Amino acid sequence: MSEHQCTCGHKNPYLPELATVVETVQETPTIKSIRVRFDSDEAWEKFSYQPGQVGQLSVFGAGESTFVINTPPSCRDYLQFSVLRAGEVTNAIHKLQAGDKVGVRAPLGNWFPYEQWKGKNVFFVGGGIGMAPIRTILLHLLENAGDYGQISLLYGAKSPADMAFQADLPGWLKHPHLKTTLTIDSPAEGWPHKVGLIPNVLKELAPSPDNTIAALCGPPIMIRFTLAAFRELGFQDENIVTTLERRMKCGIGICGRCNIGGKYVCLDGPVFTQAQLNELPPEM
Repeated sequence: MSEHQCTCGHKNPYLPELATVVETVQETPTIKSIRVRFDSDEAWEKFSYQPGQVGQLSVFGAGESTFVINTPPSCRDYLQFSVLRAGEVTNAIHKLQAGDKVGVRAPLGNWFPYEQWKGKNVFFVGGGIGMAPIRTILLHLLENAGDYGQISLLYGAKSPADMAFQADLPGWLKHPHLKTTLTIDSPAEGWPHKVGLIPNVLKELAPSPDNTIAALCGPPIMIRFTLAAFRELGFQDENIVTTLERRMKCGIGICGRCNIGGKYVCLDGPVFTQAQLNELPPEM
């Protein structure tokens, strides 16, 4: 378990590091990004993480929940967590403003195996809030684009208003090392990009599986049909990667609530290849 323990200095894995909200961004009507920084300069200096790792963000008096750290490790100004409003804890997080105190337990879990991807093409697919973990690894690869082949992104949402990370989109669309495709489920006035469900647009784009990794995250039904589309295009399960942080609870393998068969998402994941998931009970 030691490789998953916090690097912020605490020996008690249940004890969060005190942090301050430095900024919030209302990404969509239901998604808000919270940017935090540890109050302890020593903890901040010691802190490090890998793309895809998660943290437990706690609002005192409301509880805590697991979210991916969706800033790349090179960002030393703050940690960003993007939160879909869906219950008591996330409602409390959405009420946070700059200056508020929160707790953070991080980093937890494993990460995208980007070292193994060097020299390969990488095709990212993000749906809705599922773009949060994709954003982290996408930004990291773009910072090191010379180590990889073609980097591509297919990002979809229900409507233009439901697309998070609006500040990133113009740069992604014109980035010299990134092919970006945006899509929405139904037509919208003034929308200049694709219209259609992600799996259908993916099949239309038809990326080659040759020397290519597929990394995807989104709602379960999107994942299911997008996986089928990748397989139809000839991608092998060992080259398809996804992340399951939404199943995590305590984050350190004690509560047992994130187990799938003999695996714990918080210790063995949250990042898995589809080949690894095929070996687990069908609880997805």
